[in-house]
Amino acid sequence: MVRLLNVYTISAFAALAGVLYGFDVASMSGVVGTQEYKSFYGNPLGVRQGGITGAIAAGSLIGALSSSVLGDRLSRKVAIQCGTVLWCIGASLQSSSTGIPMLIIGRVFSGVCIGLTSSLVPIYQSEIAPRKIRGRVVSLQHFAIAWGILIMYFVQYGCSFLHSQAAFRLPWALQTIPAVLLFVGLFWLPRSPRWLASKDRWDEVLQVLAFLRTPNSDINDPLVLAEYKEIEEQIRIERDEESNSYRELFSKKIRKRLFLGMAVQCWSQLSGVNVLLYFIVYILQSASISNELFFSSIQYIIFVVATVPTIMWTDQWGRRSSLLIGSLSVGFWMYLMGGIFARFGEPNQVTDQPYTWVIIGHPAASRTIQASVYMASASFAMSWGPIEWIYPPEIIPLRIRAKAVSLSTATNWITNFALALAIPPLLRTIRWRVFIIFGSFNICAFIHVWLQVRETKQCTLEEMDEIFEHGEPVWRSFTGARYSGRLEALAKEIERSKLHMNRPVQVGMYNNVEGNGKQK
Repeated sequence: MVRLLNVYTISAFAALAGVLYGFDVASMSGVVGTQEYKSFYGNPLGVRQGGITGAIAAGSLIGALSSSVLGDRLSRKVAIQCGTVLWCIGASLQSSSTGIPMLIIGRVFSGVCIGLTSSLVPIYQSEIAPRKIRGRVVSLQHFAIAWGILIMYFVQYGCSFLHSQAAFRLPWALQTIPAVLLFVGLFWLPRSPRWLASKDRWDEVLQVLAFLRTPNSDINDPLVLAEYKEIEEQIRIERDEESNSYRELFSKKIRKRLFLGMAVQCWSQLSGVNVLLYFIVYILQSASISNELFFSSIQYIIFVVATVPTIMWTDQWGRRSSLLIGSLSVGFWMYLMGGIFARFGEPNQVTDQPYTWVIIGHPAASRTIQASVYMASASFAMSWGPIEWIYPPEIIPLRIRAKAVSLSTATNWITNFALALAIPPLLRTIRWRVFIIFGSFNICAFIHVWLQVRETKQCTLEEMDEIFEHGEPVWRSFTGARYSGRLEALAKEIERSKLHMNRPVQVGMYNNVEGNGKQK
């Protein structure tokens, strides 16, 4: 009999935070083309629309930078709960906004939540997951984002037929539902065993590990004891070496991994897929695709479906090879779109449109643009989309993991904010060259991944120091190094030595785990 609460269900529920992220993306992309939105907010174009879209990224930057303090002090899950409260405040302000300033303030509040949760949910998922399925578990974050985009877009699409302000106010108000569910449900989920270890709550560490790794919460299971010993040893080594201050992030040992995590997040944004997610309506309109709202929805369906193979097999494919293939694939489709717009496009004669370059009278070219948008989104969803959330939490030691991930996620949101501000005016000024620029970014990302990104699949979090400090040059291999099997070897040694733990385990829905660290 499968237990209701396990690593998969816990991680999937925590990924509701990703649904909030997806809601934000679609809540704007679905309304920018509606007449009701244009009429009420004065048809914002260029920098004005960029400011509205980018407001949530500005808030997310604040949330990401504060996530390390809250995540380390309150625990990962309590900090996530704080974020859901801010999300509800932001959604309320947006749905009741009386103008652009109030709308921007509401999106900043929602952004703080996204910054907190986009940093802490992948950390929480990676810290509760066993090494063999860690990539699959953390990729649920991206899967939830994709579902959030899809659900909210169809809500927006349905509301677009309402010829009133409800066309945009109702979807923004409905955003509070998953936030309330996440806030309440987290009370029944365990804390991260590695966070508990950082607070010296060792009895609870063992109990949570036993609950997560065995069907009967057996604290004497060899693999449970092996993982417990690995965490214990890692904590001891980390405390002997250095402090957990921000200064350590830039030490010789850590800074390369910190910048690597920041680079992965940055390259993900610079792939250009955000242009497709936020402004697909503009792109399809400029390609003379009729019924652009309906055809935009196809992209979001593809975005969800394309994530499934990564969830199933990312721990076999690996992080490095996925990023390499993804960079080449997304780059190809970006170059193709730019080339077709350059060859078959012409200046737009209508001056008050968000785009100044259109394809008219070339249906084959228009359909190729449409197909390229879909293929670029699918390529991203199978590679960079999930890996950008999997990789940064994996490669950083526990004592500074929250701080490092907060900086890498902040890099994501700085880039996101810059793009949200820049893309609307760039679509009006440099036109098709936008896609050429993003294609070139993908080639640069390929080169950087080839030279710097190490493979981490199948490795425990406690093995990352060994991988980054003693591994062979990364550029020599397309797939990277294989797992050493150290955890299984330690488990066999424990089994041979007949080591047992005599602490009682109480699995009665974590009354003891939610306490002050003392046994009840």
